[in-house]
Amino acid sequence: MKFWGNGLGKILRCAKPADVALCSRSFGNSCAVCWAASLYHPAILTRTGWCPSGAGPKGAVARQSLGRTKTLISTFRQENNKIPVAVFSIERVLLCAPCGSVANLTVTNVTPTDELFLRRALELARSGIALTSPNPNVGAVIADKAGHSVGAGTYTYDGIQHAEVLAIEEAGERAGGGTLYINLEPCSHHGRTGPCAEAVIAAGIRRVVACMPDPNPMVSGRGFRRLQAAGVEVEVGLFEEEARKLNESFAKYIRHKTPLVTLKAAMTLDGKIAPPPVESHNPTALGAGGVSGGWITSETARAHVQELRHEHDAIVVGVGTIIADDPLLTDRSGHARRRPLLRVILDSRLRLPHGSRVVKTAKDDVLVLCSFAEAKKKQALQSLGIRVEQIPAVLPDGRPDMPGVARRLGEQEITSALIEGGAMVNWAALASGVVDKVFLYYAPKILAGDGSVPFAAGAGFRTMSDAAYLKSFQLHRFGEDFAVEGYLRDPYGN
Repeated sequence: MKFWGNGLGKILRCAKPADVALCSRSFGNSCAVCWAASLYHPAILTRTGWCPSGAGPKGAVARQSLGRTKTLISTFRQENNKIPVAVFSIERVLLCAPCGSVANLTVTNVTPTDELFLRRALELARSGIALTSPNPNVGAVIADKAGHSVGAGTYTYDGIQHAEVLAIEEAGERAGGGTLYINLEPCSHHGRTGPCAEAVIAAGIRRVVACMPDPNPMVSGRGFRRLQAAGVEVEVGLFEEEARKLNESFAKYIRHKTPLVTLKAAMTLDGKIAPPPVESHNPTALGAGGVSGGWITSETARAHVQELRHEHDAIVVGVGTIIADDPLLTDRSGHARRRPLLRVILDSRLRLPHGSRVVKTAKDDVLVLCSFAEAKKKQALQSLGIRVEQIPAVLPDGRPDMPGVARRLGEQEITSALIEGGAMVNWAALASGVVDKVFLYYAPKILAGDGSVPFAAGAGFRTMSDAAYLKSFQLHRFGEDFAVEGYLRDPYGN
């Protein structure tokens, strides 16, 4: 197994095996003996400091941060021509915690061709968003022995065939002796198709460059092991961070059978999602409701919300949002989907208005989850094409159990859910612990005042130590607005 890295600096030597830090993500590498996902590894010192940090004084002594997802040696590009330079080949030792074995891991040279083709595979995988669920997004490219692209494929659920098989079919005999570039480990088990690892071996491919292993703990590493046993060279880890994010919903779903839950909101700088109700002119979950009835966020940010919806299998709101705003809750990105965005409404006592736009446009894509299913109301909604299911209440106010909601969605093969609720739903989701990540849009506005609606309304966390804490976050800019995307838990965690 090989590990990717390129950068500027002279590699001195690995730290002693005993002087190691645990990396739970292990950069996509698995133990060659037991194929466990977590490996101990030493940090590597470069002339400019410890390369995992990407910075630091010369000769700095520091270890790699735990759980870091970037490659060991960050890419260095000359300021003038932006060409990768100073590529090194090194060896280091990995210690496997579960079985105690030691494996030598070689960091190989990164060529522009390798980067180009693996980037292309990632692009092909992204083109499958909303077309693959509940399976992962996968793209593949095959280069022949001369380094020419001879085959490519994108997986879609309805197309059945996996990306690498499609690429092999296009390449034909030209795949022999070539290289497969793919963002995810080829499968080694029987599902709706045969094992892709066997197809790769049968095609005569001699080298596989993959971003990451399969996040399914039941099969992770088996595909790589089968390829290596057949004499195929396997290299893992280049662009792993991008690949992990691309399939984070699948990772959460396949590990826990519940969707990746993202809490989305648009608000002012002081955390208000709407002005006082008496001043609001049809505010919506997308961030409208300024004192003049306008939007909180800009058109650019609102367009991105549609892209965010497109990436999810379901959107979740409370019935209060429907009553107050009458939104459609649809995916208006214009991109193709395999199945409609499931519109989920939390309605404890079935108060959903029959004349709402959600009801009028229902085409087996509206699910109402209630705590008390009065027979007459339930039948009336069902006659309008609305699916109604009951989830026991766990709170005195009769609201549905949020973990129960997540489990029910998982049972319906929903791998990702976007919460666009109001203040009460936002707090219920945070308090229950079902939220995996947040995507919070901010506009350069301040509403202030006691009557303005806060982002989350409820008891709140009583101490700073109890507060929801983003362990990893990224900032995005949308015109004059910005957004914080962050994780409350690792989708790849146990």
